[in-house]
Amino acid sequence: MNTPKIKGTIGILTGGGDVPGLNPAIRAVTIRALREGYRVVGIKRGWAGMIDIVREKGYDNSNNFIELTEDLVNRSGRTGGTFLHSSRTRPSHVPLKSLPEHLKDKYKDEINDLTKEVLKNLSFMGIDYLIPIGGDDTLSYAVRLYQEGVKVVAIPKTMDNDVSGTDYCIGFSTCVTRTIAMTNLLRTSAGSHERVLVIEVFGRYAGFTALLPTMAGAANRCVIPEYKFNIEHLTQLLLEDRRQNPSNYSVVLVSEGASFVGSEMMFANMEKDMFGHAKLGGIGDAVSARIKDHSPKFNNGKRVDTIFQHLGYLVRSGDPDAIDSIVPMAYGNLALDIILKGIHGRLVILKNGRYDNIPVDIVTSTKKLVDVGKHYNIERLRPVYESFSDKPLFLI
Repeated sequence: MNTPKIKGTIGILTGGGDVPGLNPAIRAVTIRALREGYRVVGIKRGWAGMIDIVREKGYDNSNNFIELTEDLVNRSGRTGGTFLHSSRTRPSHVPLKSLPEHLKDKYKDEINDLTKEVLKNLSFMGIDYLIPIGGDDTLSYAVRLYQEGVKVVAIPKTMDNDVSGTDYCIGFSTCVTRTIAMTNLLRTSAGSHERVLVIEVFGRYAGFTALLPTMAGAANRCVIPEYKFNIEHLTQLLLEDRRQNPSNYSVVLVSEGASFVGSEMMFANMEKDMFGHAKLGGIGDAVSARIKDHSPKFNNGKRVDTIFQHLGYLVRSGDPDAIDSIVPMAYGNLALDIILKGIHGRLVILKNGRYDNIPVDIVTSTKKLVDVGKHYNIERLRPVYESFSDKPLFLI
């Protein structure tokens, strides 16, 4: 019996923060690719796996890549996270201290570009097409590889929903769903103690993860990275909301990248990753403390206490919701449609309710942020609730 001829090898990786929907995307790519006659290789730990490979015959690279099968992806395909694991490695900017052991004699600069190693490793694995799943950071390096001649078809993933060119990124719906659900859970404590509930959510540069739950009714107000806010103004609004609430409490969602007028983003520490990002942290706690300090001005001289909660990884862990199960399936199959046509250098997208694809370099050419003029009321510190005709599913 003749063994079917393999059409080619497809590599797939996940980079950056984990979100629900990554495993369904890996599953969709793998099952369709195998049935179309391709071999599929899963690269572990994102771009880290790509630089850790040792190109020696017989060397055990199982910690860096693995051949994917239907059985393997079916066991993980309905779950959250990524069974291929992830990292924030940037092969074009690897610090000396982070060099793989086998490359330490070859590279000596403080910051090293390992792109030549990545290209050799792709050839070593026999990869014909590469499908990276990630956000701006992961996909910006995919653009670099495309410019170097690699056949790339990218899938957008980030719960911040801020990859340019697409209305939807994998992980966003589950993040919004979880934010709404957990905010509603915390309402019982806020109401019981008649406090202002301050919840910090993800969103370094874009405020979609605060704006959409607020639009859905989870909060009275939200502050986002795109607009520096006045804390007295916010406190006044929240105290008004509290008085109008029969249970005498109010709620504000705070993007982690939001900042006060006259100040910059707040960081947990100044240690930066390979993409130049320091870990954000502290704005929610600061907002909570300052609301307490300013509250007597708007409450007849009486101080109002607050409850502060950082949702953090709770909104990016666990199983995907319905949308983050369906969209990854469609994105994975769309990527295969593109490959079967012999096309590459594309980003799969959702635009105006329709699946499509566009040039992958859109990722590095523009930024996707909340349009404050259209979607954020700076006087009310909340979304604009009008002109919904012809808007996409997630409105912005």
